[in-house]
Amino acid sequence: MLRRLHPDQPENFAFTPANLAWAEGQITKYPDGRQASAIIPLLWRAQEQEGWLSRAAIESVADMLGMAYIRALEVASFYFMFQLQPVGSVAHIQICGTTSCMICGAEDLVAVCREKIAEKPHVVSDDGKFSWEEVECLGSCTNAPMAQIGKDYYEDLTTESLARVIDEMAAGKVPTPGPQNGRYACEPLSGLTSLTEYDSGKPAQNASVALATDIGDTIKRIDGSEVPLLTPWVGKDGKVVSRDAKDMPPPAPETPKPAVKQAAEAKATKPAPAKPAPEAAAEEAPDTLDAPRDGNADDLKLLKGVGPKLEQTLNELGFYHFDQIAAWSPEQVAWVDSRLKFKGRIERDGWIAQAADLAAGKETEFAKRTRKDGANED
Repeated sequence: MLRRLHPDQPENFAFTPANLAWAEGQITKYPDGRQASAIIPLLWRAQEQEGWLSRAAIESVADMLGMAYIRALEVASFYFMFQLQPVGSVAHIQICGTTSCMICGAEDLVAVCREKIAEKPHVVSDDGKFSWEEVECLGSCTNAPMAQIGKDYYEDLTTESLARVIDEMAAGKVPTPGPQNGRYACEPLSGLTSLTEYDSGKPAQNASVALATDIGDTIKRIDGSEVPLLTPWVGKDGKVVSRDAKDMPPPAPETPKPAVKQAAEAKATKPAPAKPAPEAAAEEAPDTLDAPRDGNADDLKLLKGVGPKLEQTLNELGFYHFDQIAAWSPEQVAWVDSRLKFKGRIERDGWIAQAADLAAGKETEFAKRTRKDGANED
């Protein structure tokens, strides 16, 4: 299926203060230079905030992570959990249409969506409250047919129960997720055939349904107020601390070992010699410019790993041309690296070699792809 950005796009996007704090906390989970690993959770939180992913949201997340826009778009367009078009303000309903659900009546559920929401998928209902689509297997085959609405599964559905769920949500009510036929989880419809001692005294709902119901976190979109933000790896000064720092929670106590085993282990284990701490690389400030030569700066985004935000940072440091970057010595690389948000990128992405080729009028493979993508967008 070809997935493209929606033709009608908002002009801008910004995380709410709570979601921004959460997003910044997620980024600190990853080592310097690896912040792009946070792309999926940040895109997901942006979607939770707006209901879908706009181009502005994708590019905003890319800027936060120092990624080229096209790389962030590749992730957003690859995973079907990301909606690239507006969805219903109340709920977007995903009907599983794979084998088990199809055999058990998924097509009838699709018919309910066509009747009550819109004739075609990804079209918002007239009242703006709902949208729907058919998706591949969601992994709840035992409880087929089923649908995912918001973050929860609604299982063992019939046309009547799905219609009721939609009507309740339209009326401002929050239906109870999970099996809709009285089942506790995914036990046989006739009841337990094993472990029958657990059949009595169980809660009315399984753990997943009970938690969603208790905190009211069903079709409600995540807004950052659900649970406290916990980043114990970040110190009080905002810097990431080591895993053995005092601000980290203490490790769980180990189970005591027999004295004989402790003695044997102590005899067999020799302490490793202590390694000296690595010395910080010497730094030397490179030659910089107050402005680009002749008023024409090179397109530094043709370097792998340099997006609009990072190009702006380099310009602010006084670097506008490929030959400047190609001339950096190891000490000058260390100077620039210490002033970038994501350290290690210069060597990891090979800026020096790329800049030398581009300064000499040669074309790199990355530059070719970047120019091609830009031509396609225009």
